[in-house]
Amino acid sequence: MQFTPKLESGVLIKRYKRFLADIELLNGQEITIHCPNTGSMKNCLFPGEKVWFSTSDNPKRKYAHTWELMQTDQQQLIGINTGRANALAEEAINRQVIPELLGYDSLKREVKYGNENSRIDILLTSQNQPDCYIEVKSCTLLEQQMGYFPDAVTTRGQKHLRELMHMAELGHRAVLLFVVQHSGINCVKPARHIDPQYADLLQQAVLEGVEVLAYKTDLSPLESQITTSCKVMV
Repeated sequence: MQFTPKLESGVLIKRYKRFLADIELLNGQEITIHCPNTGSMKNCLFPGEKVWFSTSDNPKRKYAHTWELMQTDQQQLIGINTGRANALAEEAINRQVIPELLGYDSLKREVKYGNENSRIDILLTSQNQPDCYIEVKSCTLLEQQMGYFPDAVTTRGQKHLRELMHMAELGHRAVLLFVVQHSGINCVKPARHIDPQYADLLQQAVLEGVEVLAYKTDLSPLESQITTSCKVMV
């Protein structure tokens, strides 16, 4: 995924009101940008460090700029825009980077499914194998050399696990795909210390046939793309 137009950079001042962040540009000007991340962004906020943002030409937008990347105080890169995860996953599937998801004829996004009024992130179909329902989650929380999900209690994420379990029960493939958007993360596990109910549901989901995958994203201000798998500890 190439960033077009090219990302611009600045220095983080603060994030606030959940969806806003103030940054300082190289010329000293301070601007407010949109923060497209609904989580707590725990261990992803480093005031004084470099950030990169995209710019929209949509005149109806209140904030034209969107926060895309964050640099940590250890020079690691984090993908802040969780909305990019689905597009990264779709691109990786189409490039045949994820061997577990090969062999399907059709890919659709945001298809209604399940018993709880949900939309699946990606649905893969083929005449030769069961439909594959894929929920995509962006993983950015790094603590003590371990990547964790979620970074805040997620009732929505719990609902998605229940929906995946239902799909597996019906005989479909059900996949939870962690898109790792932190260059320092090499292993992912559920954040039991943050959302124990999610951790319990994930263990139950695996026992009931839900597959769990994690893939790292190669991040840069020029482009980002999923590259290699990483370990998952459920």
